[in-house]
Amino acid sequence: MSLSDRILSFIQQLDVSAIKLPDGISMIDIYQDEQVMAIAETFYQKFYKDDQKRFLILGINPGRFGGGVTGIPFTDPKRLIAECKIDFFGKITHEPSSVFVYEMINAYGGVEAFYKNYYINSLFPIALTTMDAKSKQKNYNYYDSPELQLSLQDFIVENIRKQIGLGVYTDVCFCFGTGKNEAVLRKLNEQHHFFKKIIALEHPRFIMQYKNKYKQDYIHKYLAAFTAAEQSVKL
Repeated sequence: MSLSDRILSFIQQLDVSAIKLPDGISMIDIYQDEQVMAIAETFYQKFYKDDQKRFLILGINPGRFGGGVTGIPFTDPKRLIAECKIDFFGKITHEPSSVFVYEMINAYGGVEAFYKNYYINSLFPIALTTMDAKSKQKNYNYYDSPELQLSLQDFIVENIRKQIGLGVYTDVCFCFGTGKNEAVLRKLNEQHHFFKKIIALEHPRFIMQYKNKYKQDYIHKYLAAFTAAEQSVKL
């Protein structure tokens, strides 16, 4: 089986039906959608149809306008069409995190070069939402509630194990998020010894929302971290 076959099998076998969420929290199980699965098949067969190892990048959980729509982590419909050259039929949403990630990918050398060496996913691979005071749906992070985090912990541990099993380097794992996501991943890594080293990078959403005028500096930081990791395995 190629890496793309293994990734697609992993996605198809995601089963969140037994997870009991706290009141007020919902999941968007996007992989039940036929168009999303078709997009996933096209994307992974296009960029991962080989048996080469990748560096694993773990985010938090998908946003409802990016991976929560397309099924591809940190990829909103605009970037899916313009950068990945994959069709999308539906509402064309915009996610700031996706903007940063694809600017970084272009600085790296483009989608073909980047996805040849990196595989992005999340600690919890399904989008989570809640309703605000005005009854408007908004993104929710797996760690925003201690009760939620506890209910997802076993799934998250197994999710990391399965993604390691796809065929990724375990010397280094990149973490998107230098706050709670990093803290959770480091604690789990201490308990389960998934990776020899975790390198945390500021989350794309944080950069776009709070540090946008320094965006190029963060892109350079990302690329420097990736270059160092690649040199460590002599890519």
